[in-house]
Amino acid sequence: MEAVPEDWQRAIVVVAHPDDIEYGAAAAVARWTRQGKDIRYVLATSGEAGIAGLEPDACARIREEEERASARIVGVDTVEFLGHRDGTLVAGPELRRDIAAAIRRHRPEMVVTMNFGLTWFPGALNSADHRALGISALDAVSDAANEWIFPESTERGLAPWRGVRWAAVLTPEATHAVDVTDTVDVAIESLAAHRRYLEALDATAVEEQARAQVEMASAPKPGFPAARAVGFALYTF
Repeated sequence: MEAVPEDWQRAIVVVAHPDDIEYGAAAAVARWTRQGKDIRYVLATSGEAGIAGLEPDACARIREEEERASARIVGVDTVEFLGHRDGTLVAGPELRRDIAAAIRRHRPEMVVTMNFGLTWFPGALNSADHRALGISALDAVSDAANEWIFPESTERGLAPWRGVRWAAVLTPEATHAVDVTDTVDVAIESLAAHRRYLEALDATAVEEQARAQVEMASAPKPGFPAARAVGFALYTF
């Protein structure tokens, strides 16, 4: 298994909900920010449907605050929420348009996004939002480069951006990996910053939940020489 290329300077990480980045990708983000790279987060929703019994507006405020705190822990200062409704993402022009606009705004060389497969592993269904988001993010890379697909973005002053060289999709079916041996602990801290969300998920202590999840996501990858690694499927543009 080869390493994810690192000869780039700016990336955006595009996901559906607060906490999606922290279940694996944040360990790679922490490595990259330590290298001096400029990483920015773009979230389609505010995760307002994510905590049972908590009204969506209040939930959105909490989850946005937790995401910003989590991002700072791994060296990310820019966190953008696109305002789509949690739980109802659809892979189509509206979502692609908004992600393409974000690509034009931030002008990355690398786009990192999430598993859009039907499952995480056999019998474990991936959520509808994740499936819609991941494939839309890949499509939006090409959309952002084409002045004719969403001309309204150009009219708003967002010039086409053709500078994305790769997209890395966090997936169990990885083709490439990132050595995160030195950033597992900070990634655990980053996930644990979603305290209110994790407390609602499970009675297990937040730090224990975070450690279990990050250690599972960063397990050694066959054929990749690292004690801890995060796997991605790499697409080239």
